[in-house]
Amino acid sequence: MFFWDPTYILIIPAMIFALYAQSRVQSAFARYSRVSSRRGMRGAEVAREILDQSGLREVRIEQIGQELGDHYDPRAKVLRLSPQVYGGNSLAALGVAAHEAGHAIQDSVNYLPLAIRHSLVPVANFGSNLAFPLFLIGFIFAGSGLSWLMTLGIWIFIGVVAFQVVTLPVEYNASSRALALLEGGGYLTREEIGHARVVLNAAALTYLAATAVAVTQLLRLLILRSSRRD
Repeated sequence: MFFWDPTYILIIPAMIFALYAQSRVQSAFARYSRVSSRRGMRGAEVAREILDQSGLREVRIEQIGQELGDHYDPRAKVLRLSPQVYGGNSLAALGVAAHEAGHAIQDSVNYLPLAIRHSLVPVANFGSNLAFPLFLIGFIFAGSGLSWLMTLGIWIFIGVVAFQVVTLPVEYNASSRALALLEGGGYLTREEIGHARVVLNAAALTYLAATAVAVTQLLRLLILRSSRRD
């Protein structure tokens, strides 16, 4: 009943948006993975040059097996790239590789939103696992004096929402850096930059959708708490 009450309609549009965003990023990546860059450099090579030119020779680049699992690990100072990006010379591969290198540059210059996001990682991990169970227990047993668990669950989930919100400037800034570096370094032509931008904008859309889902979920919890207390 908790999961299918009338308030669930609040998050349906956000969930549809999330499905659309996921479909769009997969479509854009698939399309531009078939378009090779004119210079023919691989993603790992471009990322290495960008990092070295930014004074980040200590940042390693590793290949991982997860498709679209590319990420920068600030603790280990490692850029982890999927096979399609690591060894690919496509516009999509170069765009993603430069984007992840952008995160490493953010880390090196102490980009504030990135620092805030890093500090919120434990909160987000903790909250995503416990917020809803705590809220549900408080919701079911509110008459037994456990309604305070609903409030606790909401406060924990606010940490998850904050993480999603602060992720937006981090991702958009990394994409802006990537496009500037790719064009400024001569890795892609102006025409190719436009195609790489399509891929990165599609990826950014998934983060916007995740934020929309989290915010509407929070609104739903607040409404449920209010109605349960009444």
